Amino acid sequence: MGKINRLDEHLSNMIAAGEVVERPMGIVKELVENCIDAHATNVEIQISQGGIESIAIIDDGDGMDSSDATLAFERHATSKLKEVNDLWNIHTMGFRGEALPSIASVSHVLLRTNNGNESTEVEIKYGTLMCAKPCATPKGTMIEVRNLFQKTPARFKHLKSPQYEFSLISDVVQKFALSHPEIGFILSHDGRIVFKTRGNGSLLEVLMQIYGRETAKSAIVLDGKDNDYMIDGYIMQPQYNRATKYYMLLYINGRMIRNYHLQKAVMDAYTPFLPKDRYPIAVINLHMDAQLVDVNVHPSKWEIRLSKEKQLEKLIYQTISEALTNRLEVPKIKINKEEKKEKIEMQTLEFTYERDNKTKQLHLDVNQSFLSPQKEEQVKIIEEIPDKNLEEKELVKVEKEPVDYTQLPKEEKVLVKEDSLKYEIKEKPVSVNIVSKEEIMPVEEEIKPSELQIKNEYFAFQPQEEKQKLEISKEENFTPKNPSLPQLRVIGQFHNSYIIAEGEKGLYIIDQHAAQERYHYEEIRKQILAGITETQPLLIPITIESTMSAVSQVDDINALLEQLGIHLEAFGNTTFVCRELPVWMKDIKEEAFLQDMIDIWEKDKEICIDKLRKHAISTMACHSSIRFNRSLTLEEMKQVIKDLEKCEQPFHCPHGRPTLICMEDKDLIHEFERG
Repeated sequence: MGKINRLDEHLSNMIAAGEVVERPMGIVKELVENCIDAHATNVEIQISQGGIESIAIIDDGDGMDSSDATLAFERHATSKLKEVNDLWNIHTMGFRGEALPSIASVSHVLLRTNNGNESTEVEIKYGTLMCAKPCATPKGTMIEVRNLFQKTPARFKHLKSPQYEFSLISDVVQKFALSHPEIGFILSHDGRIVFKTRGNGSLLEVLMQIYGRETAKSAIVLDGKDNDYMIDGYIMQPQYNRATKYYMLLYINGRMIRNYHLQKAVMDAYTPFLPKDRYPIAVINLHMDAQLVDVNVHPSKWEIRLSKEKQLEKLIYQTISEALTNRLEVPKIKINKEEKKEKIEMQTLEFTYERDNKTKQLHLDVNQSFLSPQKEEQVKIIEEIPDKNLEEKELVKVEKEPVDYTQLPKEEKVLVKEDSLKYEIKEKPVSVNIVSKEEIMPVEEEIKPSELQIKNEYFAFQPQEEKQKLEISKEENFTPKNPSLPQLRVIGQFHNSYIIAEGEKGLYIIDQHAAQERYHYEEIRKQILAGITETQPLLIPITIESTMSAVSQVDDINALLEQLGIHLEAFGNTTFVCRELPVWMKDIKEEAFLQDMIDIWEKDKEICIDKLRKHAISTMACHSSIRFNRSLTLEEMKQVIKDLEKCEQPFHCPHGRPTLICMEDKDLIHEFERG
């Protein structure tokens, strides 16, 4: 007798369920995709205990008749495909016909459906058909899945807590809402609605519900296409970023996918604008001919294959880079609004019975003890008044008794009037000599040029209207290279590290080191791209240990490194030697740089010259820029701003950190309670 057995249908379905139904989230994904294929405009998902106890999904789609309602639970039964050619031209979410029979084999399923002509109820318990009968139900379909994996303990034990399982369900429902904003979704957990969309077709509104108002307001519209692909959607400003890559959402023809190479194209476009280990928020819809994509890769349909993947990667990179360059904004300061503490008024003690003078004084002392305690040391208030009768205009000190404000009547208000003149308080009276205007004039002529220059620089900070107008008119003649960069006027320096400037929208704070780093990076980059590859012989040649495979292909490596002006020679079986290097590499660690290039070539058989060049230039720009804690003159600060205006991308340093941030006028008005 043969050893190979033919598996029965129920066991086959349970094996298939291992691929399709990994956890409750997989069931929700498959069933919601069926709702979308049925042209539903509203989908309600009801979850109990994270989907472990029950999952109910209700839609207002096309519905099914009685024969389709029972046939839908048969293996490989689907309405999406009819012939072989349809497999290469798929426009629906589902097509395999495996989801419903797989789900029914590991749970208790109840289906009610109405196609507008008849209503049917089908009940299947762990792969066994219990009943199929007419029923009363609204148009559309309701499917309920209960007691998932109850009869398959090996699968049940791998489920996590209800809260974790529901978080996965919530995540996939939100992804559906972003890919189909024209459909209204309602998600509830244990009878409480946690997510709801109106289904009015506004993707921006769904973004606001999921990521918040401020993030949605920063959204940049994507619009790109070539002969085969079209891209739309939204990407967020770089200042709104996350610690994981799971916020880069990609959809192909409305289907949510996971694709490493396409996500990498998104990350590469964001790299100049983000710090290390931070990831962008993006919702990108990719439209293409269905014949260019193969979705029949995995039963869960997360993975796909593309016919022209490199072409799509390039289009994604170019579209996002162009959108960021044209629509980039200065990061805004987020002011955390603290809750105001309620003022608590201390109640005074009042008694209705008669009291003698001694008792009244005792009660008065008790009440006053709850007020602000007076300091033991009384401070004498000294006011200096010019005595007009004195010939030398001496200042007379007048001592006043300290005023106990707690004894003042409540109706009276203490008004303090400040004189326009201010006097310094000293131990002895100070005499003030009145000097005539004629006596002052010769003194100014004796000022040395260096002192006069310091004086002019000091008064440059004073709010003189004529001088301000003159400076602004000069700056208006120069237009920044990037139109998104506002015109700035320097106010001063903060902690010898930050330049304070004013602009059209508010107060700007510039990181002097990051700003100079950006400018030097672009200047050095221009020189290298212009083909300036001057080399310098090394006094001691550099040797790099590698593999026999790499050394044997030294000619192929040199063909790629010629653009950088680097040439390697074989030095034995496992060693390279480098005898000269480009001048622009003087500020970086040459040996580590060459080792990285060889390692990258061994891994990918190609070297991304741009990335290696960017790393080297960033290091050089950093070493040659103004450091923190360095005091700058007014002219130096203005020069930093002018250099920043010459940059193509002035908002971030080469490492992705912001060069300037803005505190808007409206925030200042709000914080000073003037609004």
